[in-house]
Amino acid sequence: MQDKESKFIILSLIVISLFVSPYFILGEEAHIRVHDNLDSNLAWYKILAESGQISGSVKSDIPQVINGLPRNALGTEFSLIVWLYVWFPVMTAYGISQAITRFFAFLGMYLLLKDHFITAPDKYLIRIGTGLAFALTPFWPSGMLSTLGMPLALWAFLHIRQGKGKWTSYLTLTLLPFYSSIVLGFFFFLCAMGILWLRDVIRCKDFNWRFLLAIVYMTAVFLITDYRLVYSFLFDGVPNSRDEYFHARLTFLHSVKLTLKNFIYGHTHVMTVHTFIILPVIMTAMILIWKHRKWKQEGVFTVLFLLNIVLSAWYAFWFYKGWLPLTERFHFMDTFNFARFHFLRPLILYILFAAGLGILWENKRMRRAVPLLIAAQITLLLLTNEEIVYSKKPSVREFFAGEQFEKIRDHIGKPQSSYRIAHIGLHPAIAQYNGFYTLDTYNNFYPLSYKYQFRKIIENELDKNKQIRIYFDQWGGRCYLFTDELGKHYMFKKNSKKRIRNLDINTAQLKQLGGEYIFSSVPIDNAMENNLKLDKIFNSESSAWKIYLYEVL
Repeated sequence: MQDKESKFIILSLIVISLFVSPYFILGEEAHIRVHDNLDSNLAWYKILAESGQISGSVKSDIPQVINGLPRNALGTEFSLIVWLYVWFPVMTAYGISQAITRFFAFLGMYLLLKDHFITAPDKYLIRIGTGLAFALTPFWPSGMLSTLGMPLALWAFLHIRQGKGKWTSYLTLTLLPFYSSIVLGFFFFLCAMGILWLRDVIRCKDFNWRFLLAIVYMTAVFLITDYRLVYSFLFDGVPNSRDEYFHARLTFLHSVKLTLKNFIYGHTHVMTVHTFIILPVIMTAMILIWKHRKWKQEGVFTVLFLLNIVLSAWYAFWFYKGWLPLTERFHFMDTFNFARFHFLRPLILYILFAAGLGILWENKRMRRAVPLLIAAQITLLLLTNEEIVYSKKPSVREFFAGEQFEKIRDHIGKPQSSYRIAHIGLHPAIAQYNGFYTLDTYNNFYPLSYKYQFRKIIENELDKNKQIRIYFDQWGGRCYLFTDELGKHYMFKKNSKKRIRNLDINTAQLKQLGGEYIFSSVPIDNAMENNLKLDKIFNSESSAWKIYLYEVL
């Protein structure tokens, strides 16, 4: 049986290797996620790598973005993912990051199930299959091991809690913070560990100091590695864009609907693909528990089942407007996204999947279905490969359009640091990636004073359109040249027939901030009324865009 288990582990590792192989084989011809990836993070890593400010002080800035983006906005230099983009070309770094995350996700889930949840030797297929499925989930790339590393951390913590912690457990808690983020997952995980410790204290009268110190230790490592975040949150007195992030806007009914949506479909940043296979398995297992009155025997399953529901409700109701009295009194409830407790759901859902399969395995009539269900979930996840899902989106080369932007740079003919640009219908990350200095950006953390300065450029357009006005004023992470006619759309490809007929922006304010050019992906019919002059149109076979270069008069 051990020999079979080893063979299936090797097979799983081969599957993961094949899954990530397109990044290395295709390189910049690969197709990957655009939202919160190509439109932001990949450009951020490249900007940081080329800025000379990787280890800059907590008060330094990066002049390439918004005339001085705070260095702290681009994360800590103690994160391995930052260095991957220093050491390797962008797509090689991206592929290595994907491989690291998926291999350790598999290892963590497999060890967690083997040692703590699915320990029976004859259930090896369940723990290996669940581990492989978990590793193939379409996680948010820049989240790294923030959610997919939780099983490995839980494996270590449970060993320590049981008094069986070895050096490998403590090494795990030490190294994970260097390839994950406390705000993108582990703050909520560590809170859960704290609640588990408190539960032991109350129920078992056991203070378990070793377990508590392990929680404190990992928290301390995170705070040290992400010291820039700590400084910005606690000590930087300069107001930033997150000070105007107002989340409590939904009605009670909308919150209920969002609860159901999250419970059934999940969330884009922690996609679990659990709707069609995993959820029916969990529900069937729950029915069997109820039917045979096995509440005590399956107490862990029942608690995790209820917790899964609670986390979906917590996520949805975090946006309920009933929070307003508290958010107005306690400002940190707006600046910190506590809704992310639902980032625990991938861990919980896949433990429930494995445990549910274990319950089905004990039922003779359903045992034969277990391998089929595992195979079905893995097959479904294989189809979520980025190369398949985003095949109709621009490739990395087409998106960043290096050749086209090199021609624009040469046409302008001045050092890129000597002038500033902004965009219409196009992500600023593209120009940033190609070395241009931009007045617009996509960042969740930048000076609030700059947001107000930038708003003056687009205030007339915001007045026309309530949707983009709320989007900018009550969040503002996308500090873009929004227009009424384009709305919240900023990817108009070169075959688009869209054009702007009635633009109304404050080009005097744009020029005051240093703006000399606008890169637009659509033509502007009333350009001259806005003191804009069409200089040249740039097209390229290797680009997804047609760029209209407008000079600010």
